[in-house]
Amino acid sequence: MLVFILNAGSSSLKYQLMNPVTAETLAA
Repeated sequence: MLVFILNAGSSSLKYQLMNPVTAETLAA
């Protein structure tokens, strides 16, 4: 899952740090 986020781009990674719950839901 971490690899997918990294591939998405730094923007997605930064968004995940700000909203880990939302990011996890989108990844799921």
